[in-house]
Amino acid sequence: MTDLEKARLLINDVDRDMAELFEKRMDAVRLVAAYKKEHGVPVEDPAREEHLIRKNSALVKNEEYRSHYVRFLRSTMEVSKDMQRRLMDGMRVAYSGVEGAFANIAAERIFPDATAVPYGDFAAAYKAVEDGSCDCALLPVENSYNGDVSKVLDLAFFGNLYVTGVYEAEIVQNLLAVKGAALEDIKTVISHPQALGQCADFIERHGFATVEAVNTAVAVRQVAEMGRPDTAAIGSLEAAAKFGLNKLEGHINESSQNTTRFAVFSRARRAPSPKDNHFIMLFTVNNTAGSLGKAISVIGEHGFNLRALKSRPTKELIWDYYFYAEGEGDLSSEDGARMLNKLKTCCSHVKVLGSYEKEIHI
Repeated sequence: MTDLEKARLLINDVDRDMAELFEKRMDAVRLVAAYKKEHGVPVEDPAREEHLIRKNSALVKNEEYRSHYVRFLRSTMEVSKDMQRRLMDGMRVAYSGVEGAFANIAAERIFPDATAVPYGDFAAAYKAVEDGSCDCALLPVENSYNGDVSKVLDLAFFGNLYVTGVYEAEIVQNLLAVKGAALEDIKTVISHPQALGQCADFIERHGFATVEAVNTAVAVRQVAEMGRPDTAAIGSLEAAAKFGLNKLEGHINESSQNTTRFAVFSRARRAPSPKDNHFIMLFTVNNTAGSLGKAISVIGEHGFNLRALKSRPTKELIWDYYFYAEGEGDLSSEDGARMLNKLKTCCSHVKVLGSYEKEIHI
């Protein structure tokens, strides 16, 4: 037998073993896809991919082969993600707004393989997940310019869903008009009140009259339907593309740091992981002196850092409040278990809304 024939026999044996291992890997991919669909987690996870490539490529002892093995790993991951996408086909993501709204854009960026389903308000999108019409909902929890989205915080407190991820999206406002219109033609701008406020300096500088709309995408659609060269909308470039408007001026919002934080709400709670270094918690305190101070102390005493603490009326009793807390630390640790247990001594209700590794900029 020649060396070539021996090499081919060895390759045949290895390929046979690899085929068996490939099937086992794809069986695991099925479980991953099912988990991601249930918990509202996107297919793409670049941080984990890079971690696995670094860890697994280090197992290759022959340095000459290592770069080839990295290519092999990346190819295998692409096959796995393709299968996940097929298995997750039909996933439905609820959002509040209309096609072209910022929430719609964010949903399509986070879940490019899912169907984004519009609802008339936050409560309707939230309920669509509770009743099983959608797999998850993408709702805003905070805007850097306008603050908390209180209606969503209330839904989180009174509802049954959990947060499985938090994403930060930069909001860029643009002046949009029908084809053929020029900046000097514009007399009136239409948009959501928040967008008009964000662009107040630009509007005042040009002396535009303003008209409010339900949201920016509705404004864009309205201007497209009107077809008037003297009326413009303030909104996103994605909405302009959907409704056939042109950009007259870009990035006209006053603040260059205008971002919205979106949370993914799912029926199933992600199991806390040691990698999770952020958490969201809701609680009410006992009606005794110093209960809130004790709750804050308990969180700090166990090594957890509070990044935000916000109060909202429960609407059940006058002057009764619940607290929305965002913190840093691993709730799956022993300290996390002890902290949650001790909170029961000063809190009448504690709900861990979710934990996650980090916020992702989209």
